[in-house]
Amino acid sequence: RIERQRGSNFNVNASRNGPALEMNQHPWGAEIGTYFADALAAGYDIRPTIAVTKAHVILPEIIEAIQKGRLKPDGKVLLPSGGALVTKAAVEPVWHLPGVAERFGCSETELRRVLFEETGGMYPELVTRPDLEVFLPPIGHLTLYIFGNPADLADTSVELTARVHDECNGSDVFGSDICTCRPYLTHAIEECIQGAQRGGVGLCVYYRKEGRALGEVTKFLVYNARKRQEGGDTADQYFARTECVAGVQDMRFQQLMPDVLHWLGVKKIHRLVSMSNMKYDAITEAGIEVGERVNIPDDLIPADARVEMDAKMAAGYFTPGEAPSAEQLKTTKGRGLGS
Repeated sequence: RIERQRGSNFNVNASRNGPALEMNQHPWGAEIGTYFADALAAGYDIRPTIAVTKAHVILPEIIEAIQKGRLKPDGKVLLPSGGALVTKAAVEPVWHLPGVAERFGCSETELRRVLFEETGGMYPELVTRPDLEVFLPPIGHLTLYIFGNPADLADTSVELTARVHDECNGSDVFGSDICTCRPYLTHAIEECIQGAQRGGVGLCVYYRKEGRALGEVTKFLVYNARKRQEGGDTADQYFARTECVAGVQDMRFQQLMPDVLHWLGVKKIHRLVSMSNMKYDAITEAGIEVGERVNIPDDLIPADARVEMDAKMAAGYFTPGEAPSAEQLKTTKGRGLGS
């Protein structure tokens, strides 16, 4: 369900890759007036799960890029004030349970049972109503930010610069320097603006997967464990500390992540501003071609975030050079908790 904004030229239906590839959101969640007109006329309460609007995005890093000459306002994509003109869409999760089960290689019955049990029995219809194929999980989902013409997202001849970003409130909003989340995000936005100004289109997909989907409380506990461990916060122990606290390194399921790209009709990403091997694998395995992979410049990596970056590169993150060795990981060290 998508409520299309008049004049926004945001219309995914002509170019979508197909509902069969979209198990993570409702294929027609933005256009209830078109696809559910009869039901609405009959008095049914049908509401959109996707909303689209236009906005100006103003970030200090973009203003700085203008001041330093890296970006030049053109009045179309970027204003002299530093505001970037975007089309943005808020998307709520809508799971098609048969499709999700097929995606994860399990039976629908097993998926329903696990969801029922892991939500404390809050949704008995998961097991009592197999005829209800759609489930709206009570979790956050994503926001899209599109720089340039949204209609060009499906045109493989138009350069697409894109980043899929998982939420990190501490860095994204408040500038915490223990990770690279905000600097990489703002670098991606700068790349998206430049791409749109070259005649292409830019796309930032902002997923609500705080703390690798472990949540912010667990994330802060991991931070404390890293800083307090014997020998200090070193890259060779980066993932081990998460496992000690949470039992796993990561709780994100990237298999459903590309669905929104299919909904937009994306078939090729010319420049992917991401080093994540897990996101790259999920995107390419979903049949979307990826050209260039853009790493974060070294001068944007905060000193305390070097621990995270070196550990991730050694674990499989894309790097244009050599990944750090096991010995190098032992010497990459962050500051202490009280520093």
